[in-house]
Amino acid sequence: MTYKNIFISFLMTLTIGLAAWTALLSLRPQRISTHQNTSLPDAFMEDVISIVMDKEGNPKMQIVTPRMIHYVENDTTQLITPKLTLYRKSPIPWQVTSKFAKATQGTENVNFWDDVLIRHPGDENNPVTVIKTPTLTVHPNKNIAETNDFITLIQPNLEVNATGMRADMNTGDIKLMSRARGAYVPNS
Repeated sequence: MTYKNIFISFLMTLTIGLAAWTALLSLRPQRISTHQNTSLPDAFMEDVISIVMDKEGNPKMQIVTPRMIHYVENDTTQLITPKLTLYRKSPIPWQVTSKFAKATQGTENVNFWDDVLIRHPGDENNPVTVIKTPTLTVHPNKNIAETNDFITLIQPNLEVNATGMRADMNTGDIKLMSRARGAYVPNS
C-alpha cells in the first residue's frame, strides 16, 4: 500500500465521518427556550367591559377600563382609569373609580391609587355615600374595601375625615380606624 492510497483512505473516512456527524446533528431535536420574561406583558386589551358572574349566573362584579395590561408574574393586571362595580345582596351596587389600579392573583385583590372615589347611591338600609382617598384595596370576593390612608366620607348632612377605613360592601358598614372627625353640613 502506498502513501497515496493511505491518504485517499484517510480522506474518505474523514468525509464519511463528517457526513455522518452532520446527519446526526440535523436529526437531533432542537431545544426551544421555554424561559419567559415575566416582567414583560403577555396580553393587553382596550375598551374592556368585563362582567364576572357568581355560581347562580348573577353579576358579581364588573370592570370597565379603556386599557388593561396583563403580566404572568403574580397573575397581575394593570388598569387605566378603571371603574369597578361590586354587586351585592342589595340591588344597588358600590362603584370604585381611580386613575390607576392593579389586580393581583386574578381579581383576588385590586389596589387603586390616585383620586380614588367610592360611591354608593344609597338604598333602604344605607344613605348615599361618597368616600375619597388616595389609595384603596378592594377584595372583590369578600366585598371588603380598606385603606390606611386619609379618607373623607360624605353622606347627607355629614362629612367625616379619618385615617384608615374598612368597609363591608355587603352590609354597608364602614369602620373608621383612627383620628375620625365629623362635621354636620346642613343642606343649603
